[in-house]
Amino acid sequence: MEFNSNKSHSNDFYFSNQEDGTSAAKRAAATPQSAKKKKKKKEGVGSTYMFFILVIIVSMVVSIYAIMCMNDVLAITKTRSSVTVSFNQTVKDSDEAIDAFADSGLIKCKNFCKFFIKVRDKVFSSNPLGGPFDAGIYYLNGKMGLEGMLTALKGEQGTKETISLTFPEGYTVPDIINKLAENDVCDKNALVSAIQSTEFTYSTVADLKANETIPYRLEGFLFPDTYEFYIGESAASTIKKFLENGDSKYSEKYRNRAKELGLTDYEVITIASIIQREAANNDQMKKISAIIHNRLEDTVNFPTLGCQSTSDYITNKVAPSLTSTSGHTSEYYMTYYNTNNNSTVVGLPAGPICNPGEKAITAALYPSKTDAKFFFHDTKGNLYTATTYSEFKQKVKQYAPYLDA
Repeated sequence: MEFNSNKSHSNDFYFSNQEDGTSAAKRAAATPQSAKKKKKKKEGVGSTYMFFILVIIVSMVVSIYAIMCMNDVLAITKTRSSVTVSFNQTVKDSDEAIDAFADSGLIKCKNFCKFFIKVRDKVFSSNPLGGPFDAGIYYLNGKMGLEGMLTALKGEQGTKETISLTFPEGYTVPDIINKLAENDVCDKNALVSAIQSTEFTYSTVADLKANETIPYRLEGFLFPDTYEFYIGESAASTIKKFLENGDSKYSEKYRNRAKELGLTDYEVITIASIIQREAANNDQMKKISAIIHNRLEDTVNFPTLGCQSTSDYITNKVAPSLTSTSGHTSEYYMTYYNTNNNSTVVGLPAGPICNPGEKAITAALYPSKTDAKFFFHDTKGNLYTATTYSEFKQKVKQYAPYLDA
């Protein structure tokens, strides 16, 4: 059987798109690269989304922080709830004050606030708020804003409304506190706290500490005069005005004279306060001072001063001002202030009994010369002195018999 090699292969099929081995290999190689491009494209879109999300989050955080910063400064959504901020020592700068504001919950962004005040003070150099600020107790609220709170620490108020008040010689701490509170200058509790615990650098009171036997630490040193105050002024700023004036009046000459007499400045003010309350007028002061000095120099024969004014101070001034939260009763204080003849207080009482004026202070330092050990007044305020007890009794019988009743 023969086969014809030219026979047509009618049963064979051919496809025009059939690839040869080389093309197939290229296609196979190209397929992973295309997939990688698609994968990279998807990853690129995902990264873009993440970037925009991060931008949005960062923008939101920055915006919230910016709002909080502005709220600290402008007090847009702050409340008027009062917060007590206390400084026992002078605040050296605004940074320290702002730290205290943050600790008290009055502000949230203290670093921004510190930066803001520094920039503000450079722009408004005529009215800086960078400190220092007086020690004291301050009643603040967030609604005041950052500048308002720092202004309050300076002892000033935004309204700048002021009032002029006169405090006569012989006023006591309770008298002064009541007058200031009644005229809306200060809160009573804030004033008491400033008087009892705030440290002041004035030489006359720099070393004064609260004492259990003394009702008011600064009694005797709130110098009587006429002062101008801001309405709503801080207690520390208010008390500072009295002390600054008194410190300027108590000269170096007075200090040296006190040393010559063997007295401390505190003892001089205590004597002056008794003179202020006992004398009917300025002309009597040096005579009364001489009798007090004579008795102090002879406590063996005259252990007590025999002055009614010291116990009256407790009865008429201290006792009415005591509250349920006071540390001691008037009876307790009386044991340190009663200098009547039947008392156990030898020499001076525990402290001053009022705030004396310059005339009384001068009299305490420069008494007249006399040997008198006793004095009394008649109903018209005339002064009588005596050297001996028998002379004293005789004059009392003659000029003021009602004193023997």
